[in-house]
Amino acid sequence: MKPHLSQRIQFSLAYVLVAALVLSILQSWLLAPRTVEIPMSKFLELLRADKIEKVALTEREIRGLAKPGALPSPPSAAGDRLRQLLGSDDDVRVFTVTRIPGVEEQWLIRELEQHQVEFAGKIETTFWKDLLFGWVIPLAVMIGIWMFLMRRVGGGPTQALSFGRSKHKIFDRKELKTTFNDVAGVDEAKAELIEIVDFLKNPKKYQRLGGRIPKGVLLVGPPGTGKTLLARAVAGEADVPFFTLSGSEFVEMFVGVGAARVRDLFEQAKDKAPCIIFIDELDAIGKSRAGSTGFVGGHDEREQTLNQLLAEMDGFDSSKGVIICAATNRPEVLDQALLRPGRFDRQVVVDKPDVRGREAILRLHARAVVLGPEVALGVIAARTPGFAGADLANIVNEAALLAARKEKNSVEMADFEEAIDRVVAGLEKRSRVLSEKERDIVAHHEMGHALVAFNVPNADPVHKITIIPRGVAALGMTYQLPTEDRFLLTRSELEDRIAVLLGGRVAEELVYGEISTGAHNDLERASELARMMVTKYGMSERVGLATFGERASLFLRGAGAGLGGERDYSEETARIIDQEVRAILERTQDRVRGILTAKKGVLVSAAAELKRTETLEGDRLRRALAGEPTEAQA
Repeated sequence: MKPHLSQRIQFSLAYVLVAALVLSILQSWLLAPRTVEIPMSKFLELLRADKIEKVALTEREIRGLAKPGALPSPPSAAGDRLRQLLGSDDDVRVFTVTRIPGVEEQWLIRELEQHQVEFAGKIETTFWKDLLFGWVIPLAVMIGIWMFLMRRVGGGPTQALSFGRSKHKIFDRKELKTTFNDVAGVDEAKAELIEIVDFLKNPKKYQRLGGRIPKGVLLVGPPGTGKTLLARAVAGEADVPFFTLSGSEFVEMFVGVGAARVRDLFEQAKDKAPCIIFIDELDAIGKSRAGSTGFVGGHDEREQTLNQLLAEMDGFDSSKGVIICAATNRPEVLDQALLRPGRFDRQVVVDKPDVRGREAILRLHARAVVLGPEVALGVIAARTPGFAGADLANIVNEAALLAARKEKNSVEMADFEEAIDRVVAGLEKRSRVLSEKERDIVAHHEMGHALVAFNVPNADPVHKITIIPRGVAALGMTYQLPTEDRFLLTRSELEDRIAVLLGGRVAEELVYGEISTGAHNDLERASELARMMVTKYGMSERVGLATFGERASLFLRGAGAGLGGERDYSEETARIIDQEVRAILERTQDRVRGILTAKKGVLVSAAAELKRTETLEGDRLRRALAGEPTEAQA
């Protein structure tokens, strides 16, 4: 008999036995004669009136049967209707009387004999009562609580004792409709995985020359880049079953459960080979074991789960077509035993897409959206450097929702612009009312950024300026549109970026003679860039080519805690670094002050136009930055 069929029969028998017990208890309760408790005075009254047929005497109570109609009817109970339907007598004749301490037996017997009442003695025992309330009910409550906890751990009402079963989801060939046509922007990763598909479809092609199919493929990349989507696409292209679960689903509060689930997962995968096992968030169970010995001796549940995973990956034969695919965005914390050859043989980097990849992703997600004729997905891709695939999908969805909210017939370019602004800076806060002076300061601040970017040679072109508050703290925004993705930056380009960041603060100082708190984020970013130039990029003559920073200890590197570490340079070097960072910022500030002083007239007139329109972009922005007459002046 199959194991799951035997388990069904066992549970069915258990349910039948429980149902029979409940029905028998219910029947005995419904068909039992109704009993009423009466005081001793009422009992003596009925006795002397010859309305009692027989009694049984115990040490604590008198239990008897009265003549019909002698006892008063108690209040209606919930089971009265059921008693009538089952044919039970509705007349109450059985009674109980609590005996009064000190009443003599001889007197009571004489009274019963005088009125010709049948009586008998009965030895009262509390064995069954003590057994029921002292053992049976508490034990049943404890078993019930234990069964409830085991069901929660086991994952289903029929798995009360199977909490060692894997919690994976299985998608068969009919359910997997994702293919490589649904993946864009990660061409290099896709090319690597196409070979895995060929392994699964034609294993003998690679085995005939003695080659070995890879056991594991590790997808590494930032969140939202499509690692799970790629794994589903591999299974869909190969037309094989797809086992998927998260690394956190292995680990439970009981030690050994995770290892049991790993064993169960691999046993089921071998039965359905060829197939793909996908473990998302591998770092949940695959963290380095180097730092765990300091806390609990290296025997916790996560480490046992990892040990079992390593053993299973060593034990199974990849020639049968079982390939493990895992994903993580923190490869630096993984245990080295996972990354050695023979386990995860290949590491595929799934990085954020470049501008062409972003455009391809936008086209992919825009297939189900009605686009307006003026929508330029290339411009949107250029406006979203550093965005992952999930971010771009969110932008397309937000644009469609905005267009639907405005009852448009198609999604226009303005909807995409608004969606990008929402994702980057947050929702508009038009309810945040600024004073006239604050609006002036914000307008000159943002125009200072834009005017510096317009006049330095290496800055990205300014695309849009707005003084509409957004998000938590942004009172205005200056958007720059990169013409291309940059992977290397020169010293002059970094200095120009710092200049643009300092443009807002210098503009406030030139126009008002004082500064505000609005430049705190700009100063943080400028200081960080300057410090990186000195400590990481070797762009300071005094500091030299050596790099400086915080060196994490071996324990922290092993634990992957990311808590920092000890400083790897002296106090004298720290003083020189601080001087060099300050020198870069002051030198750039003087340069920015010179640019804005020469363009102060343009700064004031362009800020006035920005304050009037709240947003400048396109030709109006270009004319304002070039000092040409604005619409208001015309």
